[in-house]
Amino acid sequence: MATRTNVVAVRSPIEAGEVPFVQPASRSLHAARVLSAILVGLLAAASAAGLFADDLYLDPAPVAAMFRGYDLIALMMFAPLLAVTLLPALRRSVRAQLLWTGGLAYAVYHSALYVFGTKFNDIFLVHVAVFSLSVFAFGLAIANLDVPGIARRFSDRTPARSIAAILLLLAATLAAFWVAPSIRFAITGEIPVESSELIVPTATTHLGWVLDLSLLVPAYTLAGILLWRRAPWGYVLATVVLIGGLVQQVDYMAALASQAHANIPGASGFDPFEPVIASLYLIGAGVLLARVRGDSV
Repeated sequence: MATRTNVVAVRSPIEAGEVPFVQPASRSLHAARVLSAILVGLLAAASAAGLFADDLYLDPAPVAAMFRGYDLIALMMFAPLLAVTLLPALRRSVRAQLLWTGGLAYAVYHSALYVFGTKFNDIFLVHVAVFSLSVFAFGLAIANLDVPGIARRFSDRTPARSIAAILLLLAATLAAFWVAPSIRFAITGEIPVESSELIVPTATTHLGWVLDLSLLVPAYTLAGILLWRRAPWGYVLATVVLIGGLVQQVDYMAALASQAHANIPGASGFDPFEPVIASLYLIGAGVLLARVRGDSV
């Protein structure tokens, strides 16, 4: 005679919300941290060389001054902050993981400017190494974070759609600035010119447009859409790109000041739109980080 067995579905303690999320051990995540530690050292060395080595940059004076502004931020602010996120005591911190990954996203953009935007110089190989380390460290980090677990740490009261709107506005603004002149050039042959207060040649402008249109606009758009839908990846990507974008804005302000300090003709040292743009990044990143519950995982 056949017996009937009752099967009862049992949820795991984590699924039931009874046990705190614990970041699983990952060799790939450990490798990303090792690469990041090497990155910190090389980036600090390259930035110090750019600031203190005479005539390191063989580019036109406005471009050299711009990169010295970037070097100042990398040496005095970014490298120390990235190093702090790698401290063993912070490996279980959600905020530290997001700051670390956002810093790596910034490092990819930052180092691409040096690799593709400067003339061959004495530390070319160091710049290439920094770029390579940034790309692979970021790829390993973003691919191995426990995205669902981190997303569960955000408060239910997180204003996801408001921050998503900020990201979509930033994406649309960047796209409008760069796409319209590109279409005009295709129709009229009029060479696009730099629309910011930075004094740079057309080749440097072209590189900035390429990076913004190929990396930032898609990333902001994707993060905004996912966050609007409150998808787990939305919380993580939005925080990462807003952190990276905020440091890029600080870079830009430092470059303006550096050009003015170097007495570059036409350099104003200030962009009136910058406080507004920087505040959008700061508000978005700050609100998301503040809405993380129980930071230690």
